[in-house]
Amino acid sequence: MDWIQAIEIFALVTGIVYVVLEIFQKNAMWVLGILTGAACAFSFGVQHVWASMGLNIYYVLMSFYGLYAWKKAGEELGENVIHLRVLPPRVMLVSAVLYVLGSLFFASILRAAGDAAPVLDASAAVLSVIATWWMAQSYLQEWLLWIVADILTTILCITTGQYWMAFLYAAYVGSAAYGYHHWKKNGKVVN
Repeated sequence: MDWIQAIEIFALVTGIVYVVLEIFQKNAMWVLGILTGAACAFSFGVQHVWASMGLNIYYVLMSFYGLYAWKKAGEELGENVIHLRVLPPRVMLVSAVLYVLGSLFFASILRAAGDAAPVLDASAAVLSVIATWWMAQSYLQEWLLWIVADILTTILCITTGQYWMAFLYAAYVGSAAYGYHHWKKNGKVVN
């Protein structure tokens, strides 16, 4: 095993712990998000999958914001309550427009930059950016976006030969389905 595979395995292990903590809405998830995001960014960068590399840098930065937002919500409700916010129709509409325009825009840039899979990389990355924002806001529907984004990223990883990363994202698909049902059953809506 070479050191690149070791980093992918590290991302796999920390990423699985990360998503388990996300399902139970534990703030420690955001700390692991920093480590997992950094490892994934490196792995995607080595494979010349630029949008996914940038996306994982975004995850690292969003982990700081998410920790703040979830900690604040936890102080209002208590640490053991899954806090949810209602997803406004305006946010859904803006997100849909950003997804379409962002995917088209980034695919053209990635194609020019020699990305290994520009359309798939751009689509998965833009959808993941939106899902991460929704996650930080505690919208239940973030899990549905993650299911689609993680399926796209699993396919991306397989096509670029990152099999450990493909396993991680395949595990994320199942985790997102469980997370949706867990949050729906146990969450409490707050504003």
